[in-house]
Amino acid sequence: MKSRKEEPKTHPPNPRVGHPLDRSGSYPGHPPFLSDNLLFETSSNFCLNNATGANVKIYNVAGYLIILAYMLACMYSAPTPLGPWIGMLIGGAYFIFCWFMGGLYLADVLHLGIAHRSLDYKEWFMKAVTAVNNTFAIYVDPIAWVNRHRLHHKHSDHSGDPNKLSEDGFWRTLYLCLIPYQCKENLAGDKILKSRTFRVVANPVFAILAQAFSFYLLWKLVGSLKFALVMWLGIRIFSLWVNMIQNYWTHTRTFGYRRYHDDDDNAMNIGEWLPVTATFSACLQNNHHHYEGLLRLSHDKSEYDFGFITVKVMKYLGLVKATSTGAQLPKDVPLDALGF
Repeated sequence: MKSRKEEPKTHPPNPRVGHPLDRSGSYPGHPPFLSDNLLFETSSNFCLNNATGANVKIYNVAGYLIILAYMLACMYSAPTPLGPWIGMLIGGAYFIFCWFMGGLYLADVLHLGIAHRSLDYKEWFMKAVTAVNNTFAIYVDPIAWVNRHRLHHKHSDHSGDPNKLSEDGFWRTLYLCLIPYQCKENLAGDKILKSRTFRVVANPVFAILAQAFSFYLLWKLVGSLKFALVMWLGIRIFSLWVNMIQNYWTHTRTFGYRRYHDDDDNAMNIGEWLPVTATFSACLQNNHHHYEGLLRLSHDKSEYDFGFITVKVMKYLGLVKATSTGAQLPKDVPLDALGF
């Protein structure tokens, strides 16, 4: 497997026992950023890959606050016959359903299965996940996403990257999560993307009708327009935070840690429990950008990898197998075996 750089790499300290940056949490030569390193926990209960005493960063605070606000809003908006606790339970179930389907669809199927061809899924399974997620959960055009992601790797953080340029700040990147830069190339010519299922799902008419149907169905199931609106919008705000983890926080060098010091992109690893779980491990961007074809995004046993866990479960169920590209373990990845 070809790496981003051919020269030998040096590895930062294990993220469990030491921050790879300096003691202030900043890179040498850069001033410390208080907002990048807000410390709220003094133990590693909430994260698995960061040093004790430097656990909950600003992106974690934002994520936990969004979840808390979502659950409180569900309790407040739940119709009287249900009550606040049943409302919170229903809201939680809808939240988990949309999050899990989105992660399975984007991180496992579109990302590793199609965009990077690291995993070989059963075709019927890919089509089923695509149809279910885009009809009942959060819609994402599969063809456009694969094309954007391949362009992102081709032009990472430079002109041509539809997600974010190196100089783009927080608010610009937030806007780009909703309206990305225009793609100037088409790299999504895969046979599976030309199948009827994917072409129908990628149609703008389907996108509008599917999301309208998902909201209408949720409204009728819970019996309250206000309650349905809170859940429907709330999970989309959380998904925007997930997108920001991947596009902003893991592509800004004042956050996270680097295993591979590639100069041509800003990809970072963020290893705390919430971002890794929420993104199905897509926040281990530095690892992934260095070896984009590898089927796992963790490159060390100490790195928590929720996405890899889900892939192993699907392998056990006979839904997926590794491709020759995905199964090739580079020599400088500090793993004894792929574990797949």
